[in-house]
Amino acid sequence: MRSTLPTFNEVWQRQCRSSILSDEKQFFSKNTFLVACSGGMDSMLLLCLLHCLFPQRVRAMYVNHQLQPDNEVWATFVQNFCEWHNIPYLIKKVQVAKGNLEAQARHARFNAFQQTICSEEILVLAHHQQDQAETFLLRLFSGAGVNGLKAMQKIAVKENIKIWRPLLDVPREKIEQWIKQDSIPYVTDQTNFDEHYDRAWARHTLWNVIKPRFPKMQTAITRTALLMQDADEILYEVLQQDFKCCGNENSLDIQALNDLTPARRRQLLSWWLKTEYRPSLDTVDRLQNEVMYARTDAQAQFFVKPFWYVRYQGKIYRLTEQQKKPKQYEIEIFDCQNIVLNQKYGLNKDLLKESLMLYPRIGGERVHLHGRVGTWPLKKAIQEAQIFPWQRDQIQILKKEDVILGIITPQGFWLAQSDYCVPNGWLPKLDGVSV
Repeated sequence: MRSTLPTFNEVWQRQCRSSILSDEKQFFSKNTFLVACSGGMDSMLLLCLLHCLFPQRVRAMYVNHQLQPDNEVWATFVQNFCEWHNIPYLIKKVQVAKGNLEAQARHARFNAFQQTICSEEILVLAHHQQDQAETFLLRLFSGAGVNGLKAMQKIAVKENIKIWRPLLDVPREKIEQWIKQDSIPYVTDQTNFDEHYDRAWARHTLWNVIKPRFPKMQTAITRTALLMQDADEILYEVLQQDFKCCGNENSLDIQALNDLTPARRRQLLSWWLKTEYRPSLDTVDRLQNEVMYARTDAQAQFFVKPFWYVRYQGKIYRLTEQQKKPKQYEIEIFDCQNIVLNQKYGLNKDLLKESLMLYPRIGGERVHLHGRVGTWPLKKAIQEAQIFPWQRDQIQILKKEDVILGIITPQGFWLAQSDYCVPNGWLPKLDGVSV
């Protein structure tokens, strides 16, 4: 016979249940919940509470990081608890990459949630008020701005996953009290006491220094985090207006950036540079000094993984490594099978029986392009077409002996005027560069 879960007392009803039901009614009334359950005190309490409130809408997930011998023991503990109380569950093993252990573990854990969660599920995390205060302080010590100091949000979306933290306003002392009152079992992770990790140091050393002097500091810090969330929302609205005026995800106009105040310019550049994390203030300054304000004759460029930032004709462009160093075609016999037939104007079909050659552009070439009057320097045609300097190495010249048949460019094939240029002819394609 299966056991029933604890019946939570009046403290639960008064202090926590109403808030959770309010969130659920407002945001999640049609969703189910995937509870991240480590087996620890916080997540076990959360699992029990949500299962009591929404018994048919909850399942648990334990992520086994495989970093400690006890990981298997804790996985078994969560499995046994869920089976005993008829809670659907999943145990998933992950590999944690090298580097910052805390950060890489979070990354591996979230990837596991992404692979598991269903479209109508909400990911529910057991972060509480002390977690929020610790996050705020640790980000403050790392030099975070408003975006970082907003810490964790009760309801958020990350990479299309809806996240809910119903205990974010609840002090840890209350969680400990409720766990004890309702005799909810849990496991203890000893790394939570290892002050080698910043969060454990903050919890066991920093708290003991600050709290006697400022007994309400935890509540005050979490209130400040809420104010930072409001401030960040307002700043984001301003930032989007500036972004619309200055460019797009691939480029920004330097003059439009200079029309902004220094603070708004830094904010926009910081947001535009962001990949997984916001860049440092020094990185933003280097982008301005080494690219925006470099000498006009300088080859201005700056690398912030994984992008290159370069200046060209009054704009800053963001390029991938592949865009900055495009593939160069080999000098080889042209493959006449890769063609498009029956064009309004193209190459004579008799050429399909001939050997055609591709040559790299070396500079100084002159060409009579079909539809234009006279012979032009190829360089001028390239400039008029606004082909970026970092793309020009992939320009190739298609020839029949000494006759230029056309130019293969990042914008497609430019047909040259010659005796081989005829109506209803064919045009070539090469490695995805179309006509």
